[in-house]
Amino acid sequence: MKIASIDIGTNTVLLLVADIDDNGSITVIEHQQRLPRLGKGVDSKNIIHISAFDRVAWIINEYKNLSAQLGAETILACATSAVRDASNKDEFISFIRSTTGIDVEVLSGDEEALLTYRGAISGLHTSERPIAVLDIGGGSTEITFPLPDAHNGHAQLQRYSFQLGSVRLTERFFKHQPPTSSELESTVQLILEELSQVRNPGFENYQLVAVAGTATTLACLDQQLPEFDVEKVSGYVIDRQRVEGWCIKLCQMTPPQIRSLSDTTQGREDILTAGVVILNEFMKLFRFQSVIVSERGLRYGMIIRDWERTTKRK
Repeated sequence: MKIASIDIGTNTVLLLVADIDDNGSITVIEHQQRLPRLGKGVDSKNIIHISAFDRVAWIINEYKNLSAQLGAETILACATSAVRDASNKDEFISFIRSTTGIDVEVLSGDEEALLTYRGAISGLHTSERPIAVLDIGGGSTEITFPLPDAHNGHAQLQRYSFQLGSVRLTERFFKHQPPTSSELESTVQLILEELSQVRNPGFENYQLVAVAGTATTLACLDQQLPEFDVEKVSGYVIDRQRVEGWCIKLCQMTPPQIRSLSDTTQGREDILTAGVVILNEFMKLFRFQSVIVSERGLRYGMIIRDWERTTKRK
């Protein structure tokens, strides 16, 4: 069955059209990315700006038409941090429904973490090591991992969602670009305060997998790719020293300088630094020696959940 999945994030609106077979195996037909930055100002004003309503609706209508052309039987849509935090989220959801005909599900942080984890691990080869999935978004960051004695199941997954994201931290702390040392100190302090909530099982035996734009863009930069190449990004491994090196470098660059590194930074050049700071601090705190980058995540998890529901109804 062919399913389309739309992820309405703080910075991006993403589309996945895929064919999922009777065994739950996903074959990608099409994926698209747009960067309307729906969540601009949500951290400080707690409201989605009315101009973003039209930008996102236009994108969703574009995705709806493309999905139909590709034969998608179902179109799923979800919204994450920016929408769930906004005081006018009901107005936004109603507007999208009336202008596109698409119902948008607003996910809680816990739901986002679970679906992202399920999507991320769907593309990984079987591993004897338990996997921790890190999703650095524009407005929030999720970390999901199984308990040491249950890494083959779903019932005992530990899930956390933090008010940390590349857009949120940039708007809150980075009054200068590149950020000043005091701005970076404040950013790191908040990151460590938030991450202190994690009940650490000891991650020595875990494999870290990172999804979403910060990780995939960093994988492109580390390979000096001028454009995004899913085959080279998927499964790419970056060690902690390389992540820290990029963090130091990006913290010394202006957005135009970051933009000049690769076309993959377009639309992220002003927020990428904050995202990489989150990744770097996470890896240092929990002593991960490397990270595997995955292009999979929430959209894939949404498709898997819908497929399971459909299968049970049959």
